[in-house]
Amino acid sequence: MPVQCSSCTEKRAVLKRPKTGHSLCKECFFWAFEEEVHQTIVSAKLFKPGETVGIGASGGKDSTVLAYLMKLLNERYNYGLKLMLLSVDEGITGYRDDSLETVKRNQQQYDLPLKIVSYEELYGWSMDAIVKQVGMKNNCTFCGVFRRQALDRGAKMLEVDKICTGHNADDVAETVLMNVLRGDIARLRRCTAISTNSEGEGVVPRCKPLKYAYEKEIVLYAYFKKLDYFSTECIYSPNAYRGHARAFLKDLESVRPSSIMDVIHSGENLSVRDGVKMPVQGTCRRCGYISSQELCKSCVLLEGLNRGLPKLGIGKHHRLHGKILSQQPLTEAEKRKLKAVDF
Repeated sequence: MPVQCSSCTEKRAVLKRPKTGHSLCKECFFWAFEEEVHQTIVSAKLFKPGETVGIGASGGKDSTVLAYLMKLLNERYNYGLKLMLLSVDEGITGYRDDSLETVKRNQQQYDLPLKIVSYEELYGWSMDAIVKQVGMKNNCTFCGVFRRQALDRGAKMLEVDKICTGHNADDVAETVLMNVLRGDIARLRRCTAISTNSEGEGVVPRCKPLKYAYEKEIVLYAYFKKLDYFSTECIYSPNAYRGHARAFLKDLESVRPSSIMDVIHSGENLSVRDGVKMPVQGTCRRCGYISSQELCKSCVLLEGLNRGLPKLGIGKHHRLHGKILSQQPLTEAEKRKLKAVDF
């Protein structure tokens, strides 16, 4: 027997919302989803009229839905924002080149300016070249660090006031779990923040308008809206640590759908007792980017690649930062340790 929409009670329901369990027709689902994102933006005061906002665009479902919603809500509620698309080309043949074609189509569909920055252009390395040297085990560390800085550099080129990214509720919950498992208190405290203030020179404030949107609902929204997005997973990510946190979270969600929001709220309400030593944020002595060490992670990783010592930026090698800054040669024992890569 057909189920009626629990909101309008007139049309036939076409889906059951994973987040709330409500049976809704397409129109009521669209409205509910859009209004929730709008309320997230308004309640957190993510934007101010007149700001230029860069939308992190990868061509995937999250960033495509984010770009569509930002344009829609900006016009519907008169946010007064100037929107632009910002993409990072990591240099992954058969993956990023195809997804960037989707981004270029989105640019035409949404009539928004687009800027693409590449690892090759910024760092002199593509991810294909990095994986050849590093192997498949720790490549996501390089990509994550470089992409974050690449977004900031692209944002500075565009002179935007803020960057908004497509991180959804599942992403935030996974990050909370990863930081718990790693015992990373510093990141655990800030990973649930919906926005970040300017953290230093060259760093543009970021925000997550989709922070409370379930991944399943983003997929449903993109599907029923017939949005043009790229759905292939990165070819270098099968061994990523995040995958284990994601699998665990999906198991929890199948038993208790509210688990995603429960994990996020736990992270938001976390407090650290007095006396716990936390990293002091400063700036990198080489490039000026934010860092709690003399050298930022990006500079250490690049130094390792350029010296043929790919493990230099993996793990804790802070005692070597002085040698790197002064361009001193490493000992043979240090080189052997840093060349040992698990493929």
